[in-house]
Amino acid sequence: MATIARLCLYCGSSRGRSPVYAAAATRLGTLIAEAGVTLVYGGGHVGLMGLAADAALAAKGRVIGVIPELLRDREVGHTGISERIIVASMHARKQRMFELADGFVVLPGGLGTLDETIEIITWRQLGLHDKPIVIVDVEGYWSPLLGLVEHTIANGFTPAAARDFFRVVSSPDAVLPALASLPEPAAKPQSSRV
Repeated sequence: MATIARLCLYCGSSRGRSPVYAAAATRLGTLIAEAGVTLVYGGGHVGLMGLAADAALAAKGRVIGVIPELLRDREVGHTGISERIIVASMHARKQRMFELADGFVVLPGGLGTLDETIEIITWRQLGLHDKPIVIVDVEGYWSPLLGLVEHTIANGFTPAAARDFFRVVSSPDAVLPALASLPEPAAKPQSSRV
C-alpha cells in the first residue's frame, strides 16, 4: 500500500463549462483533508484549483501552494492556505511540487494540466520516480488523452507497460482507495535526477 502524506493535485485554473468539474474539485479537496493528507497544488485561488484548496481548508486540512512569480497575480494567488511557496519559474514550480508530493492526482484542466500530467507520467517512464498517479476521468473528460496513449502504444512509440504508470478512476471518491491499493514506491526518488 502506497503511503501518501502529501498528494499533488493537477487541475484547471478555470472551472470549465460543466458544474460536475467544480463538484469533483470540491469533493476531492474535502476527501483529501478528511483523510489527513496534505494537498499540494499550484497555489491559485481561482478555478478548480481554488475550489479544491478552499474545500480542503474548510475540512481543516493542510494546503501547500506552489506558484511562480509570473502567475502569482495572474492566477490570483491564494493567500489563505497553510503554506505558500513562491518560485522563479514554471519549471521550478513543477520541480517543487514533485519534491513535496508522495503521489499525484489529476482532475480536468487545460493545457497546463495536460503538460503537468504528461510530464509526471514521462518521468515515471524514465525511472525518475515510482510515485503513484491517479487520473480522475470525470464524465469521460480524459478519454481523448487515454485514447492518445493507446494510439502511441499501438504505433510502437510507447511501451505497453505505460498503461501501468497511472491508474484511472471515474470519481473523486475512488482516488484514495485507488492510492491505497497501489504498492509502495520501490525507492525514494532522487530529485537531482529530475
